[in-house]
Amino acid sequence: MAELLLTHQRGPIFEIVLNRPEKRNAINPEMMDQLVEAIRLASRTDGVRTVVVRGEGLAFSSGIDLTSFMHLPEKYGNNWLQRMRSVTHDVQSVITLVERLEIPTLALIHGHCVGMGLELCLACDLRIAAQGAKLGLPETLRGMIPDVGGSTRLTRLVGPARAKELIFTGRLIDADVAERLGIVNSVVSESELLAAGDTLAAEIQKAAPLAVGMAKRVIDGLADIDRGLLLEGWAQSQLIPTEDFTEGIQSFLQKRPPEFKGK
Repeated sequence: MAELLLTHQRGPIFEIVLNRPEKRNAINPEMMDQLVEAIRLASRTDGVRTVVVRGEGLAFSSGIDLTSFMHLPEKYGNNWLQRMRSVTHDVQSVITLVERLEIPTLALIHGHCVGMGLELCLACDLRIAAQGAKLGLPETLRGMIPDVGGSTRLTRLVGPARAKELIFTGRLIDADVAERLGIVNSVVSESELLAAGDTLAAEIQKAAPLAVGMAKRVIDGLADIDRGLLLEGWAQSQLIPTEDFTEGIQSFLQKRPPEFKGK
């Protein structure tokens, strides 16, 4: 299996690196399987105080690899459209592993960070973006919704009105706007991104690890993430069989504006 995801330990920092640069780190099932293993490895590695997630190449991630839909019948059978809630739940569970890790997680964002790539970052505790980065959840432009925690976690960060604006439009925003909205904690030059991550990690590492882990559990427990994920899965199961979804994907692949009919 290709190493679509790399792990490194640098003292108390455990790095998870998306390693599909030729595809702008588009996330496919193999990468998700490797992400599960990386999170489990981080959780059982001695001395880890911070997990840093970043992308190799020109972008953090361009989102889900749309060719993944072609392989769903292999895993879920030819009636996979009738099992979309199970499909969504399985993908959600991978990203939720990141959120449920008791070790603090920090996403370092550069280039494009869209769709499932941003949903992965939203599951992290903290986010630092490089100047020039573009962030967004463009799923509604494909006839879908952000269903891997994007709708739920973005709303938790920026509130319903801002989340609706970004999700309804599918708009990409600059890193500076993302900082102003509270999506990212800070913005630095791309050359300073790794150093900024190390500096923040070092500051976290001065605190008691058990106290930090418990604080994370308490803060995350204030939001009903599980209910939000169930609603996302239900909504997506209604959208995937529609003509609009088919049109959204075809228009994207054909690089033309979609012609949605509300069917």
